[in-house]
Amino acid sequence: MGSALRLRTDYVGDDLRKAARLSKDAAQTRRLLALAQIYDGATRGEAARVGGVTVQIVRDWVERFNTQGPEGLLNVKAPGKRPKLNDDQRHELRRLVEKGPIPAIHGVVRWRLKDLARLIFEDYRISLDESTWDVS
Repeated sequence: MGSALRLRTDYVGDDLRKAARLSKDAAQTRRLLALAQIYDGATRGEAARVGGVTVQIVRDWVERFNTQGPEGLLNVKAPGKRPKLNDDQRHELRRLVEKGPIPAIHGVVRWRLKDLARLIFEDYRISLDESTWDVS
């Protein structure tokens, strides 16, 4: 079994408890308090109990803390899927929708999602269905 990943040396337990008091993110507070236990001499298992997680997750927190400091313990939103249309294509589609259809060219008097999906496929060869659209 390897040795435990060491915490960075520019902080002490009191620094993390102060950061935890100032934090507005509950998850970050819990993580900071768990790592403060390690600075105070607790085992990784004890820190995991304080944080309500496994020892492996505490190790992940230590890695994030060592590279990014307390900000590394904030929850970050996952980036999500890459959009099917690039910025230029979205801009062109937005312009087309705002301008409205030309019945003689587009064959419709108003845009429906399925009309736009067909147009996108014809212009860009990108297949979309109505469940793909975010119409908010």
